[in-house]
Amino acid sequence: MKRKTLGLIHTSATLVPVFAQLCKDKLPGVDVFNIADDSLIQDVIRRGELTPQTAQRVAVHIASAEAAGADYILVTCSSIGRAVEMAAGQAMVPVLRVDQPMADQAVQTGNKIGVIATLPTTLEPTADLIQRRAAKAGKKITLTSRLCEGAFDALMNGDGAKHDAMVAAALKELSQQVEVIVLAQASMARVVDGLSAADKRVPILASPGLAMDYLATVM
Repeated sequence: MKRKTLGLIHTSATLVPVFAQLCKDKLPGVDVFNIADDSLIQDVIRRGELTPQTAQRVAVHIASAEAAGADYILVTCSSIGRAVEMAAGQAMVPVLRVDQPMADQAVQTGNKIGVIATLPTTLEPTADLIQRRAAKAGKKITLTSRLCEGAFDALMNGDGAKHDAMVAAALKELSQQVEVIVLAQASMARVVDGLSAADKRVPILASPGLAMDYLATVM
């Protein structure tokens, strides 16, 4: 039986080793390759939105991954999620945005859902996705969003400790108001491991592991 191939598309090369380990742990029989283009997220941040031009470039990367032999394509950046959904309709193989399995689990877990992000360009598309997945499931939810302003800049400037402290504080506050928390960016997942059991009052969901769990069921 031919081995399946997963194509991963990233907007940051820092996520390549993160997903390499997840693939090794959760998809041991699947071949994997990566396409990384950080100019995509740089453009979204600079313009404050996902433009049609950037969306078209996302579609080109997805087409390239398909041409390279991917049986399934995962795009690991939430900020370009809408472009992923649009391009998926043109692809001949399944294409998944990284935060969809997480959004579905959040909707199944509780009615009061918190979303936390360090970039406004990621917060809005993630919140929108959760609302749409809830509507599809026929469930009414209440969404509470938190933006950790300045945390992303701290991380990009090499101050990981400041980033982690800001995200941790927001998580502690938000956990007192909701039934489940969604991390809009994979880069925040590492903060959860440093929280005490008392600070993790509610489930805190991160997209990378949940996306891989989903892929393990379909690949």
